[in-house]
Amino acid sequence: MRDTTTAGAADDRWALEARGLGRKYGRRWALKDCSFRIPAGRIAALVGPNGAGKSTLLNLATRLTEPSAGELRVFGAPADDPAAMTRWAYLGQDKPLFKRFTVEQTLRMGRELNPGWDQAAAERIVRAGQVPLRARAADLSGGQRTRLALALAFGKRPELLLLDEPMSDLDPVARDEIGGLLLSEAAEHGTTVLMSSHLLSEIEDMCDYLLVLADGRVRMAGEADELVPMHTLVTGVCADDALPPALATHTVVEVRTSGRHFTALVRRQGPLEGDWQLAEPSMEEVLLGYLRSPGAPALLSPTAVPGHREERAA
Repeated sequence: MRDTTTAGAADDRWALEARGLGRKYGRRWALKDCSFRIPAGRIAALVGPNGAGKSTLLNLATRLTEPSAGELRVFGAPADDPAAMTRWAYLGQDKPLFKRFTVEQTLRMGRELNPGWDQAAAERIVRAGQVPLRARAADLSGGQRTRLALALAFGKRPELLLLDEPMSDLDPVARDEIGGLLLSEAAEHGTTVLMSSHLLSEIEDMCDYLLVLADGRVRMAGEADELVPMHTLVTGVCADDALPPALATHTVVEVRTSGRHFTALVRRQGPLEGDWQLAEPSMEEVLLGYLRSPGAPALLSPTAVPGHREERAA
């Protein structure tokens, strides 16, 4: 396995790797100085408020726009390398389909445009949802259209699947069904998924890797099982309308107050000692804390830092 210890070195263990990535529109930076990496084989959540830079990042990965600074690599190759295009599939939020095409015609189009097309997998996905092959795309329900769009994406057999709010227009039953489909197909073929979503509960159920953006910068990135347990919810009484001095030795991500009582999301720098109530936060509570406090110090686990010299198996 190749190593990634210097800028520009290739390592195809990383589905996406950004170094100083930026995109500027006029005088405004939609993304600025973003450095991160996402290991292959993970289901990664791309989280952030509107305007955080999520769609810009996906557009950079799919070559719909070009970076103004830095670089983005897909499985070790520059994102603008034509060879990289065969390794990913992209499903936008609007799920573009030819409305007059039937389901059968849509799958035939996918087969003719993609050399590595998996017709059996595409048909399995639409048939499992009882989507009529002769129905036109315009006549399908929201859940059926999403299923057909995912059939196109998985039929390409991508190593990396990029999804922009794939289930935002679905009802809870359809979201649960499509979420199960996404996980099972990705697990069967080892597909890396980067999924942008505002549904934090959905992310907690599906994703094992996090990439959080705010104000165009990376706020958090890494293994969910590593990042979330680093935080504690601390509830107590304010001293003279201020947080207890003992919390100053820790990183306070967010504080909410009600009268004299406070609840703080704290990134521990050691034992938390004091007359407080302590609780383990959920992934949703941690994500909300960082989204509501974009000024909090960023947090990246070692796997998310480009060039980190982590120990490797021989």
